[in-house]
Amino acid sequence: MTAPTLPAPSPSLRDNRGRHAARIASLLLILILPSCVQQPDPRPIYHLGTPYQASGVWHYPREATQFDETGLASVMATNRSGLTTNGEAFDQTALIAAHPTLQLPAIARLTNLETGLSTTVRINDRGTGNPARLVEVSRRTAELLRIPANGTARVRLTLLPEPSREAAEALPGAPSLAMTAAPRASIQTTELAPPPGVRDGGARSASFATPTPTTDPARSAPVLRLPETVTQDIPRPGQLMMRLGTFEVYQFATIQQSRVAGLGARITRTQQGRTRQFRVEIGPIDDTARAEALLSQTLAAGIPDARIVVE
Repeated sequence: MTAPTLPAPSPSLRDNRGRHAARIASLLLILILPSCVQQPDPRPIYHLGTPYQASGVWHYPREATQFDETGLASVMATNRSGLTTNGEAFDQTALIAAHPTLQLPAIARLTNLETGLSTTVRINDRGTGNPARLVEVSRRTAELLRIPANGTARVRLTLLPEPSREAAEALPGAPSLAMTAAPRASIQTTELAPPPGVRDGGARSASFATPTPTTDPARSAPVLRLPETVTQDIPRPGQLMMRLGTFEVYQFATIQQSRVAGLGARITRTQQGRTRQFRVEIGPIDDTARAEALLSQTLAAGIPDARIVVE
């Protein structure tokens, strides 16, 4: 008895099997390749950087000791990886943030004005690239402060001077005052004569030495991950405003106002110590979308310093 002969697979069936195998091979390659790519080694440094342009707006990084501003915060892209601008390992689970101009690293208090929740963040990245944003935060920071993953929140960012200084000094490249140690001298001995009226009972010797200069203590290891400490306060969402500039001369304020006359800009008087100032602003603004649209118009009108604030 002969075995039955099975029909050969049709060409279309063979093609389907081939395509299916190719798809599986491509999927396996996609899954394997990321693990084979060598990630750069983290080498945290102090970073300030030079002026740069993003989304048509120039930013001028500077080292600040006082900084307290309000604006809008958003969440960093979920597919972000690699290193931060100052060479730290990017970590979405850490309390980190990105800012356009502050020194890196800097330590600041970030408050979600809409929820009243606040925490301490380590600013270690340059950003945000969007002129309508004051700061960008990691996914974990957003979770703790209840900032929408795909939206924005009204926030206050306050620099903490002493923790920022300590964070900077723990890293290479931090600015410091150059000090030259005095040369170390050998001990010298001399013979002293007795004071007047004292019988000479033999010379006394006295020793003099140049004090040994103290050396700087070893640089302590930087703390790259801040504790998750959250404080609850009363929510103060405030109102969205568009600030176009502050001037000490009223005439300059009117010139700025005239550039966006059709957008409802007005001049308000403020006092800074004994100095009277004139602020050009638009608002209050109903929502974030309207504020972003107004910002685009003011930037196009030639006002690069325009920004969204919360009052």
